[in-house]
Amino acid sequence: MAYDVIVVGTRVAGAATAMLLARRGLRVLAVDRARFPSDTLSTHQVQPPGVARLRAWGLLDPLLEAGTPMARTARFDPGPAVLHGAYPGPDGVLSPRRRLLDALLLDAARAAGAEVWEGFAVDGLRFEGGRVTGIEGEAKGGGRREAAAAVVVGADGKHSTVARAVRAREYRTRPSTSGALYGYFEGLELTGGEMYPRPDRLAGVWPTNDGLAVVYLGVPRAQFDAARRRGIPASLDGCGDLGERVAAARPAEHVRGTVDLPNTFRVPYGPGWALAGDAGLVMDPITGQGIGNALRDAEALAEALAAGLGGAARLPAALRAYHRGRDRERRAMYRITTGMAAFRPDRFGALLYRAIAGDPAEVTRFLGAISGAVPPRDYFNPVNLLGTVTGWRPTPRAA
Repeated sequence: MAYDVIVVGTRVAGAATAMLLARRGLRVLAVDRARFPSDTLSTHQVQPPGVARLRAWGLLDPLLEAGTPMARTARFDPGPAVLHGAYPGPDGVLSPRRRLLDALLLDAARAAGAEVWEGFAVDGLRFEGGRVTGIEGEAKGGGRREAAAAVVVGADGKHSTVARAVRAREYRTRPSTSGALYGYFEGLELTGGEMYPRPDRLAGVWPTNDGLAVVYLGVPRAQFDAARRRGIPASLDGCGDLGERVAAARPAEHVRGTVDLPNTFRVPYGPGWALAGDAGLVMDPITGQGIGNALRDAEALAEALAAGLGGAARLPAALRAYHRGRDRERRAMYRITTGMAAFRPDRFGALLYRAIAGDPAEVTRFLGAISGAVPPRDYFNPVNLLGTVTGWRPTPRAA
């Protein structure tokens, strides 16, 4: 059987893309080497724009009913001042366990009509005349299989097999400069999310399922091994009282960590193929944007593929618009993320934080900007920041 689209990788980006395409009536095959439900290394955060997408797709209520807490407020404590406020709009930040979120999305793809092959490792693409025409691989337990499609979507992560096979061009690449540790703790009371940027680390703690809190610690790459040896609680000294609170909580799982944190854009389409999620654009997890970016890609790519394959638009033009929209939307947050991951001095930040700490509306705008609910390019442009700190605004020109 030939499919309209084969999606390689069925975690957030892939499962959501398969679901949305199947809901539009396309014949979809989704494959993954993993079996579900299963866990994966993740900051867990679904920022407000991602939460809004889950709501629109009918998937937010199942997550909430499964006990996923919604953090509608956050404490941002960079040292010079403490910002505490609410996120803009009706939604906050969700931090679901990945075994829950990924399985929910994949089940929704199946319910929409997508065929799913779990435990299937793609090890090659099929080409005809320079165009991708399908996949081939091996099921766990043995047995070669292949499948054909008009388009193969690589949603298979930062080390994407699809991206490598098509030699997707990389650009705006920045080196990996940080390491990340993740731990789960029981008995850590939270009223919302908490973030503690420091010159040599960034800590964040968020409520997740089963009454647990997930603690993230980002450090310069050169300090990663030392932080892992010390452990998360001891590495939180200087982050308010967070270190003491985490030390008093009960570790629920072993601490996980990685320095495999690349930053790069890839051209996300070509003859017979497209990329979504980390396969197309990956950035350091220090700003917690990965899941939201994956959901945005799924929505935009599904729209482009449905239009191109359904005849409403020429497929190359639709995919080119997907590419341009992705880059336009992500460029500012990518700069912010790579700067934070490099732990560059933030001289202007101290002025900004002191200026807005006593203004609840401005704190909400700031939280919106760092979560993507307010366009970062609008909030963090020099004119707006200068006006926020000094009260100066440019005089409008006369008509």
